[in-house]
Amino acid sequence: MQNENLANWLPRLAPHGGPRFLQIADALQAAMVDGSLKPGDRLPPQRQLAEQLNVDLTTITRAYDEARRRNLLEGRGARGTYVAAPKVELTSILDLSMNTPPPPDGVDFDDMLKQGLSQVLMRADNELLMTYHLAGGSDSDRKAGAQWLAPMFGPLDAREVLVCPGAQAAIAALILALTKPGDIILAEPASYPGLRAAATQFGRRIIAVDADQHGMVPDMLEAACRQHQPGLVFLNPTLQNPTAITIPERRRKELADIARRCNVRIVEDDPYWLLAEAPPPPIATFAPQQVYYIATLSKCLTPGLRVAFVLIRDPHERERFLAALRSFALMVAPLTAALATQWIVDGSAGGLMAGVRKEARLRHRMARDILAGRYSGAGDGLHVWLELPAYWTPAQLARAADSAGIAVTPAEAFATGGASVNAIRISLGSIKDRGRLQAGLQRLSQLLARGPESFSAAVV
Repeated sequence: MQNENLANWLPRLAPHGGPRFLQIADALQAAMVDGSLKPGDRLPPQRQLAEQLNVDLTTITRAYDEARRRNLLEGRGARGTYVAAPKVELTSILDLSMNTPPPPDGVDFDDMLKQGLSQVLMRADNELLMTYHLAGGSDSDRKAGAQWLAPMFGPLDAREVLVCPGAQAAIAALILALTKPGDIILAEPASYPGLRAAATQFGRRIIAVDADQHGMVPDMLEAACRQHQPGLVFLNPTLQNPTAITIPERRRKELADIARRCNVRIVEDDPYWLLAEAPPPPIATFAPQQVYYIATLSKCLTPGLRVAFVLIRDPHERERFLAALRSFALMVAPLTAALATQWIVDGSAGGLMAGVRKEARLRHRMARDILAGRYSGAGDGLHVWLELPAYWTPAQLARAADSAGIAVTPAEAFATGGASVNAIRISLGSIKDRGRLQAGLQRLSQLLARGPESFSAAVV
């Protein structure tokens, strides 16, 4: 590209427009979209561009690195840096099946990861990061957990907070600690699949308790407790997976009262509380001795951390839980636990979560617009529970969607018993690019409108 054409794409760096290197990378991407830059155009040397924009060389280096990460640029050795040809997308699957946090706009996750790990390695004894630790987390990790749970509970005694390698490990350990083979676990008719997987593996049986538009029905729970004498009750009360229902405060109190009267323990798996708009207090605030509270970072920050916090008030019950956890997961990986603690303490975790929450709400608005009258989400969280028209079954639609290059999760994946539900879950975070998410939702909307009679799989 000739120097006289630089003005066609050079950004005007805004003082409050976010990191400068991201502004430059965004300007490159915008110029490729509007045609100011074309595949094969040569970009100026980094030092020259730094002088042109009056920034330091490091900023330009980071901008070019970010542009390469987005597949916008390619290096050709001594010949320089060039605008890349569009990358051919070899995989056509648009994944609406996996509940992961969406990538937040304006958050440089790579830089956040590098900075966090740098701080951990600078402040921690590296030998301690690479050796065995007792289950439950270090004192600093537990204090970070108490800080993370403070929006839900206020100030906590850090000794009551245990650190686990993810919510699934916490659920499995609670099943082992609180129940015995053959025991019954009560859950809603559609519930987190990981519960069913763990219960089946350990020889426990799940019985569904009826739910309505406000979650598990209190009278039905009390009747089931008296009939079955369950080992525990499993609830996911905020933006429930998969139905996206949030149990209102009054009903949470009723469920807590039943747990006390029937002397039954509740596992409150609450991964989406911090993503919700003004959520009610956790059930554990109303029955602290009956309820075991789980909050994972996987749904608010990133699954790769594999860190969850479990609040257990009774010291004897904490020891039972840790003994069960140690039988299959000795500890959280010390390095990732230290990184989670660093991010919580320095505020990076809160900033990332705020970005995830903002991005998730934007994506819900997109889903509401595209799915029109079929959308029944809560407007926040990571997923939508989409009830289907009568002419589709969940399995039929999942197969048709797969043939159309879309992955969704049918209701059967969440069933714990009771009447079948004609619905699918759509996850809004697993597709990084909003444009591809929009394309997936539009394809799905077209499938819903056409019906199965117009769908036929190709035969080859």
